[in-house]
Amino acid sequence: MPLSDVKCRNARPGSKLQKLSDGGGLQLWVQPAGSRLWRLAYRFEGKQKLLALGTYPLVSLADAREARDEAKRLLMAGIDPAREKQDSKDDSRDTFRAIAEEFVAKLEKEGRADRTITKTKWLLSFAYPRLGDQSIRKIDAAAVLKVLREVEIRGRYESARRLRSTMGSIFRYAIATARAEIDPTSALKDALIRPTVTPRAAITAPKQLGALLRAVDSFDGQPTTRAALKLMALMFPRPGELRAAAWVEFDFDDAVWTIPEARAKMRRPHSVPLSAQALAILDQLREISGHGSLLFPSIRTTKRPISDNTLNAALRRLGYSKEEATAHGFRATASSLLNESGKWHPDAIERQLAHVEGNNVRRAYARGEHWDERVKMMQWWADHLDELRLTQHEHRHATRGAQGVGTQ
Repeated sequence: MPLSDVKCRNARPGSKLQKLSDGGGLQLWVQPAGSRLWRLAYRFEGKQKLLALGTYPLVSLADAREARDEAKRLLMAGIDPAREKQDSKDDSRDTFRAIAEEFVAKLEKEGRADRTITKTKWLLSFAYPRLGDQSIRKIDAAAVLKVLREVEIRGRYESARRLRSTMGSIFRYAIATARAEIDPTSALKDALIRPTVTPRAAITAPKQLGALLRAVDSFDGQPTTRAALKLMALMFPRPGELRAAAWVEFDFDDAVWTIPEARAKMRRPHSVPLSAQALAILDQLREISGHGSLLFPSIRTTKRPISDNTLNAALRRLGYSKEEATAHGFRATASSLLNESGKWHPDAIERQLAHVEGNNVRRAYARGEHWDERVKMMQWWADHLDELRLTQHEHRHATRGAQGVGTQ
């Protein structure tokens, strides 16, 4: 006789296990300890088997009957319900999202930079809506391409390419951990639109650079932002390295700023010689932000640095469009003018820019870092910027003054 909800609810435990049948193999097991468990008895390939369907009343009588009927449909199709249930559990552990999150956690344990982790998570957010809950074993190249096309259609060609690379790393991680057999992204290398690379705007004409330096001197916004722009010109680090700089990284006795490995793009510490001009700016800056840990704290909280866009926004405020000047452009400016001067070894300039040599032999040879030459070069560069900062009238006046002194 079929069960009723009242009978299930009123079932009382006894000294032995009670099995209340609902028909079709569905049973409610009433344990002596009081728990009531749904079980489905069935045969598959000649063997008697048992499938757990949950606990009453969490799983109602109606839910248990629906699960029984679904199991019967699987049996009719030649599928073992218990095996299918186990596969579903395995799939939930092996979804693209689960493995991607595991991969990101691995990157965090390896000490990858915060910006790298943030960018990786942002890229993966494009893939999760379509692929997040799918078993990684069942994702093919066509499914990945649909995700990438959705990014491309927004005009984000470079993001689509980086997403393909990131997803490839996750598929290869899944292969290494025996949860996938192939990397479907490898077939998509030539399927994406190749973005047109637009160099970051930079001023390389000495006269125009002098005008920019004078404009920075007149900047009437936050004093810390003005200081940051001046230091960008003097030291030409990557903007992200400067904006997140901490006071503890500066050795004022030896005049060195050491960017730690965790924040350096090339994943190794990078030392920057400090010119007399840079030290003077840092001394003034310490009066403003020296009480905290960061040189350039956000105006909202001293625990976070200024945003990525702060320096570029300041250049726009000075009247320079994004086609004319960018914070990152100070690097190209220094590289061009230092090389054009003919005074410094190209390797010293490359080391100061924290570029890593692609040739292993050449990179090993360059480990000396050209430090002594770089110290002289950075002071020469600071002095050169002071000269460029002068207007033609001021320069003429300064030259005549120097000549007058020399003839006395």
